[in-house]
Amino acid sequence: MKKNLEKLESVALPIFKKGHIPFIGEWMALPLIRLAGSQQTGDEIWTEIQYPVAHRMLEKCDAVLRIEGASKGADEDVRKALEMGLNVYYSLDEIPDENM
Repeated sequence: MKKNLEKLESVALPIFKKGHIPFIGEWMALPLIRLAGSQQTGDEIWTEIQYPVAHRMLEKCDAVLRIEGASKGADEDVRKALEMGLNVYYSLDEIPDENM
């Protein structure tokens, strides 16, 4: 999970520099999961919080960046985002520059 989070965070600053506010679900979910007493990834508490946080976040987002790599959670986020009519980008280059 640490390696995946580092990969997600590696695109946060470039997104910010394009004029957007990057948001990674784990930034919200992990402290809540810890506070709720989760003992390990995938336990009942983790499951109760992790994906619902991501799905609630989608309601506040304008778009989603799907980075490379296998992830059932990310695939589900993309499915929901498309269902909601959000833009889904697959590379940083596709994200419009809002600083202009």
